[in-house]
Amino acid sequence: MLSKDHICAVVAAKDAKSMTRQLLRALPSTRTIELRLDWLAGDREIARFLRQLAVKCPRATLLATCRRREAGGRYRGTIAHQLLQLAEALRAGCTWYDLEIESASKVPPELLDVLLGEGRQITSTHFFRAMPHSLTQTVRQLLTTRPAAIKVAAQCDSLAAGLRLLRLTRGRRNVIAVPMGEVVMPLRILAHRLGSALSYAPVENPTAAGQASLSEMLRLYRANLITRRTRVYGVIGDPIAHSLSPQLHNAGFQARKMDAVYLPFLVHSLRDFLAAIAPLGVAGFSVTLPHKESILRHLDDCDPLAASIGAVNTVVVRGGTKLYGYNTDYVGVLRAIGQRIPLRGSRVLIVGAGGVARAVAFALAQAGAAVCILARRKERAAALARAIGGEAIARAGLARQFFDAIVNATPVGMDPDVHRSPLESRELNCRLLFDTIYRPRRTKLMQLAARRGIEVVSGVEMFIAQGTAQWEIWTGERAPVAPMRRAVMDALRNVI
Repeated sequence: MLSKDHICAVVAAKDAKSMTRQLLRALPSTRTIELRLDWLAGDREIARFLRQLAVKCPRATLLATCRRREAGGRYRGTIAHQLLQLAEALRAGCTWYDLEIESASKVPPELLDVLLGEGRQITSTHFFRAMPHSLTQTVRQLLTTRPAAIKVAAQCDSLAAGLRLLRLTRGRRNVIAVPMGEVVMPLRILAHRLGSALSYAPVENPTAAGQASLSEMLRLYRANLITRRTRVYGVIGDPIAHSLSPQLHNAGFQARKMDAVYLPFLVHSLRDFLAAIAPLGVAGFSVTLPHKESILRHLDDCDPLAASIGAVNTVVVRGGTKLYGYNTDYVGVLRAIGQRIPLRGSRVLIVGAGGVARAVAFALAQAGAAVCILARRKERAAALARAIGGEAIARAGLARQFFDAIVNATPVGMDPDVHRSPLESRELNCRLLFDTIYRPRRTKLMQLAARRGIEVVSGVEMFIAQGTAQWEIWTGERAPVAPMRRAVMDALRNVI
């Protein structure tokens, strides 16, 4: 067994002082730590760090890695120098060392035993471009070096590929499977549950694509507590990195002491994600752009309101594979706008005609507002207007019209394109401006409106309302709104 702590902190920096600082930061959180010696700027800096390590000598499971450039690392020295650095690391207190197959295959086992016999060897291989053709052959090659453990890291462009890599661990002990890439980031969080002996998380500097930081792994996702009993939820979208849904929902689970985790899934292909639901044990998920409408084709049943809206943002998984759709954006709209202006009889302009716009339009129309739709695609605007008994309007002449409220239901202005606005200042003739975007909290559109003295409402209000409604659908319990809201607001303060 590699270690009791299956979350391995990765310490990587160019200088010894920074490496030591990261090491000390990691120790209170996990006792399993990989030291990326190859990141240090040369042999002298490695020696300086190892002298500090020997003095501090923390009680932890330390893994020394000095990966050469030929294997995707940063160390420029020869194999002989690499082995000497690993030997020094063992003398300084490391108990394991990671030696890539490119070096291990060129060194006689007898020499390894003489130089590194005091430590336990992990033989590793890394495929930075794509999965290898034969994982079985890869494992067979790694085992020829007679290591105590093996590690296979591979770039995975789908959840299916990541799951195939993790299946290497079935029936084997001390096998580390590392899916690399943004699409498979959730698999890194679930890696131990799926059989991998370790899951790596950088203290500061990412060393591979798709890594969650040590802080995120332990505090946001509580990955060290995930077991086979843990219920898995998530959000699917493209892009997804901006989403604060993990902060919202995980705060709720932690407040209620529930054994559950909520993960962000970057989904390019709906079919790839849907095929992974059963293997990952997904119990429910949120749906955001661009999948709110296309997910309908894959549902086994749908709430009548969501069906009439034609967009779903919440899915419950029953029996492992049956999908049931709901729409809680509707609730979010009514809470965000209805508390500020009387909706019945108000004239409201909605910019956009996608999934969010449909929920906004149906909510406002049923509340008695006169709804106008403005969209880039005129045919979509007309179709939505017909569905709710509203009016599709053209942008020409918009500056001469007045509305009680204007709602932006497009992603224009969302992080990272924070300098864009779907409307110009002269077109903002209204009493209230509501932007469904919540990141950034104050969009370019909201800034333009505020300069004109218009009351502005952030998408944060809708986001929290729809999210807490989702949480209640999944759990059957009242949502702990206060800590969920606090988690979102704290996250927004940290990024803005």
